[in-house]
Amino acid sequence: MNFRHEWKIELNTADLFALRSRLKTVMATDEHAINGKYLVRSLYFDSPTDRALREKIDGTDRREKFRIRYYNGDTGFLCLEEKSKLNGLCRKQSVRLSAEQVQSILKNDAVLTPQNAPPLMQELYYKMKTEGLAPKVIVDYIREPFVYPPGNVRVTFDHDIRAGYRCTDFLNADLVTIPAGNAPILMEVKWDAFLPDVIRDLIQLPGRRASAFSKYAQCRIYG
Repeated sequence: MNFRHEWKIELNTADLFALRSRLKTVMATDEHAINGKYLVRSLYFDSPTDRALREKIDGTDRREKFRIRYYNGDTGFLCLEEKSKLNGLCRKQSVRLSAEQVQSILKNDAVLTPQNAPPLMQELYYKMKTEGLAPKVIVDYIREPFVYPPGNVRVTFDHDIRAGYRCTDFLNADLVTIPAGNAPILMEVKWDAFLPDVIRDLIQLPGRRASAFSKYAQCRIYG
């Protein structure tokens, strides 16, 4: 997968209502959304020295982080993802995992040998062994996704960002999470080679500029 452009813009509730109304006129709702939205649950990994967190805060130009994710409480569809940043561009690699594979990762127990595991899982296991990567925090939020084929544009609104710390309970859809401080509503805009003018114009709001907000960093405020 090629690197993509990405903007993150912090919003308030009034901004969300205005932008949601505008985008509906030209963009389609993601086909996986239920009533226009879905719940995302992610488990993020970091080193003992919190390297991924520090690199994000410091704005390191080249960085990566691993997470496991599922949607709407459905643990039958689990994905391991590696998100990379380079020169302000982003790339995401993803592979499906079984619940058994996820449990082995949570226990730091490589039930499957590296030769039998998907390459991305091999990489995670290797970095767990050599760099001490381990589960750090659960991140929950509600996402409202919109898509636009020209430019492969995706605009999402993420809100009700919550954090959880019993990482071994990641697959428990009933795990209670808590609000991640005073987190804003976050709009993310992603595209490939070009951002169509119609989308660029629709997302403009006075006084709003791209930011470096991180849901992972926000959810680490408690530890």
